[in-house]
Formats: sequence, C-alpha cells, structure tokens
Amino acid sequence: MTEPSVAVVILNWNGQALLEKFLPGVIESQYNNLQLIVGDNASTDNSVEFVKTNYPQIRLIINDHNYGFAEGYRKILEQVEADYYILLNSDVEVPPNWIQPVIDLMQSDPTIAVAQPKIKWQKKKTEFEYAGAAGGFLDLHGYPFCRGRLFDTVESDHGQYNDTVEIFWASGAALFIKSKQWKEVGGLDPDFFAHMEEIDLCWRLKNLGYKIIYCPDAEVYHVGGGTLDANNPYKTYLNFRNNLIILQKNLPLSDAYFRIFIRMSIDFIAWLHFLLQGKTDFAFAVNKAHFHFLKTLTANAKKRTSKQISFQKHTGQYPSSIVYDYFIRKIRFFSQLKRN
Repeated sequence: MTEPSVAVVILNWNGQALLEKFLPGVIESQYNNLQLIVGDNASTDNSVEFVKTNYPQIRLIINDHNYGFAEGYRKILEQVEADYYILLNSDVEVPPNWIQPVIDLMQSDPTIAVAQPKIKWQKKKTEFEYAGAAGGFLDLHGYPFCRGRLFDTVESDHGQYNDTVEIFWASGAALFIKSKQWKEVGGLDPDFFAHMEEIDLCWRLKNLGYKIIYCPDAEVYHVGGGTLDANNPYKTYLNFRNNLIILQKNLPLSDAYFRIFIRMSIDFIAWLHFLLQGKTDFAFAVNKAHFHFLKTLTANAKKRTSKQISFQKHTGQYPSSIVYDYFIRKIRFFSQLKRN
C-alpha cells in the first residue's frame, strides 16, 4: 500500500543561521513519500540564496511580505499538495525516524486530525521543551500548559509521558495535520500573527469532533524562543490578546463571556504584578492586548461557527485553575494534578 504523501514545511524569516544548523538533519529524514519545503516570509538576510545554493532539492516558496506565522503558513500551504502537512519550526533538530511513527498513528484513526511528537529541549535533551513538551492542555479559564511543563517548571524526561494520549492542543513547533482537515477549517487564523494560533486551530477541529493526539514514539529537539524572546513585551501582548480571542471564537456564548470576564480579571492581577515589579512595558502590553481584543469583538464574533462546544466536554481540558494550583498550591508537576 502506498504511503501517504507528507510535506515538511519550514517557515523562515531571517533565519539563515538556524537553517544552516538544522536543515542537514531534516534532509536525512527517513520517509519515502516526502517533500521538503522552505517557505520564506520575505527575509532580508541571505536565507533564500543559502537554500538555493546548498539545498537545490528543497522547494522554495517565497512570500512577498512577512505575514507572521499564521498567515505566512496559510499562504505557503495554498501552494502545497500532500496528504499530510508538517509545520516545523526552523529551530528544531530532528532525528532520522521522526516522521513515520506519527504518520502511522494518525493513519490508524480517521478521526485524528492533528498530532505532535515528544518535544524536548535542544540545548539539554534530557528535558522537555517549554513550547509543547508532551502535549498541550487548557485549564478552566483557558490558560494553556503542557504535560512536562507548568509555567516556568520544566520536567526532565524519565519516560513518564511515554503513553499515547489525546490532548487539547499540539505545538506549532512540530505540528502534523491532515491536509483535508487543514482545508476544512481554513488553516491558521491570520489575525493571530503568532502565538496560540495552533491552540485555536486544534480547538476548532475538536469542536468538529476530531482528535488531537500526542505520539511519544517520535521526538524532536526545539531550541525555543527563535522568533520572539520570552522577555519581549510584544510576546506578552500577543499571548494575552490571542488567549482572549480563542475563548471568544470557540466557546458557546453562554460560556464565553463569563469566562472572558474571569480571564480579564485574572489578567488585571498580572498587570498589577508587572507594575509593582517596575515592568511598565509589560503592564502596557496587557493594556494594549485588552484594548485590541475589545476593539475587535465584532470582527472575531463573525468567525464563530455553529460548532461551539463547552471545552469541559473535550479531552485535554483541565477542570481546575492551573494558575491557582501552581502559584497558591505550589504544584509543580503535571502528575500531581487531579484531572478527574
């Protein structure tokens, strides 16, 4: 039986150094029906010439503008035909056999739309990586977290998450998705620009009855922070803004606005914390995020569909507050959470 076709698509913006470091490993990927693509977001460095010169076997698709992560991928994937897309960050190191186990798992169940491998830290490969780890979850108020990472506490990998499980969201650092489902929901929302767009994508798919799966039989190694540093106020703005948008877009109306009110109240505590620490740029970023969210309420309301399902009914939703459990109860490990 013919293996499904797979396209590994790396979105690049001024990332020549990362391409030099990690493309050689991607080239060695062991999968028969595979195409490798670098999509460039109008880089101003020598990225495009580097790929052309050193990797003529890689297909280059060049955007005319830096559209960010979400819209950048949408424009690139409009030009790619394959059964599966793999959205791979340019700062991810891959071993040779990282594709087959995930594809085999997804092929085993037609309701699986998205999957991710185990994601570990490239600089210390015994530890999970912040952006994805062993699969993403959402708490009662819509805060994302991972198996293997609660806020700033990142676990070492001792095989504690070597089970195949359904999760709420898969990391965009190494996201496997069936092209049919990508097209069904229209891909990533371009208005997110970057951060949490993969959570929105997975949530829309879950509302349609699809599964998001974590595959421990494949692992990759992510540098992290390759685009925006964690100490960048713009990243804070995007995270606070986009988190509110995913609640509005994907929750039933009877649930959405109550939870948004609670979230904005919790955000006020974060704003106050930033202010007391003298981090005025970060406090302003929270203000800006809330202003933008309120300004675009009507536009985002138009993106809602008839398939909003309370996320307590979805696998991968944590029924308590991860903020309370981490900062007040001092829980540091996913295994300590009471999920039933």
